[in-house]
Formats: sequence, structure tokens, C-alpha cells
Amino acid sequence: MYYTTMLLLIPPLILAIWAQARVSSTFNKYSRVKASIGEPGYMFARRLLDSVGLYDVKVERVRGTLSDHYDPTNKVLRLSDSTYNSSSIAALGVVAHEAGHAIQHAKGYKPLILRNLAVPLAGFGSNMAWIIFFIGLIFSTPFLLNAGIFLFLFVVLFSVITLPVEFNASSRALKLLPVMGMSKEEVSGAKKVLSAAALTYVAAALMSIAQLLRMLVLARSRN
Repeated sequence: MYYTTMLLLIPPLILAIWAQARVSSTFNKYSRVKASIGEPGYMFARRLLDSVGLYDVKVERVRGTLSDHYDPTNKVLRLSDSTYNSSSIAALGVVAHEAGHAIQHAKGYKPLILRNLAVPLAGFGSNMAWIIFFIGLIFSTPFLLNAGIFLFLFVVLFSVITLPVEFNASSRALKLLPVMGMSKEEVSGAKKVLSAAALTYVAAALMSIAQLLRMLVLARSRN
């Protein structure tokens, strides 16, 4: 039964692999195309944030490739090595997306608030849910099986809430890019980059749901 339920993971796993490959290929394609704006990512981020009144949000560099993120606790927009100094369409699209999260934070976007609240519970659930669940399987303990499932629900909740947060940030980005001086053709390229990235979040949500279903099937087999 344990290995049979692994079949539930195959579709989301295939989607995840395909989505990651598409992100890499799309980002690489448009990272070779310079935007007519001509600004490096960090300057574009500063100008974009200032244009919407977010003067208190800092822009910093962080190591890695596509490790860009917005830190709501410290109000910092962190740009990776692949975007900080780049003036490519791909880089500026990613910068605008992360700025979209800063705008969400400033406007009190509810799904973002819920996601931020779910972070510690999702982190704990991700680390402990399967450990507790497997102990329950080994000793046929319904309480531990249910506890593991309950904890993993927070992982699923986090991944599902992430979808509207990411889609909305991209939507805000695509509205901001033309205002900041990017042409229609360039915005179209940025949209392809952000759409490819969105698929990775869809794949992650489907994987977490598949894992939850797997837990439920395994728990039921022990009843």
C-alpha cells in the first residue's frame, strides 16, 4: 500500500519538473534581452518602490540565482545575483513581481497576511508531520496518524494560499511595467517569465495536496 500510494505523486512531480525547466529556459531567454529602460535591477526597484510611495522599503542584494524575495518583517526587497545588476526583461520582470509583494504588504492584502501567519505552522508541519505520521503507521496509533495529517494540513494551506499571493503580485507587476517605461513587447516577455514561475507554485500546491491524499489513504488502510 505504501508504494502504491506513491503513484499519487507522479502527476505533480512531472508538472514540477516541467515547470522548473520552463522557468529556467524562459528566464534564460529573456535574460539575454536588454530592456529599453536600461536600468539595472536595483535602480529599477528603487524607482518603482518610490513611485508608489514605498520609500521605507530597502533594496538589498542576496546571493543565489532567482532567490529574489520581499521580507515583510524588515521591509526589505532582496534581489539575487541574477537580477541585481541586470537590465534584462527577465530581471526587471522579477523585480517588479517582488515589488508587487511589497505593495501587497503596504496595502494589507489579506491572502499575504494569511500566508505570513501560516509560515511558522507550515514550517513545523513540514518538518514533523511525516515523522509523527510514520510513527503512527508503525505502531498503528490512530491519534498519531491524525496528528500527522492535521499538521500537514498547514503545509497544504500554505501552498494553496501562496497561489493568489503570487498571481496577484505578478498582476500588479505587469500593470506597473508599462508605467515605468517598458514597451508592450517587453511587457509581453516579462509576462512569459512570470507565468512560467507561477507554474512552480501550482506544482507545489498540487504536490502538497497529493501528499495529503496519500496520508489519508495510508491512514485508512490501518483502520
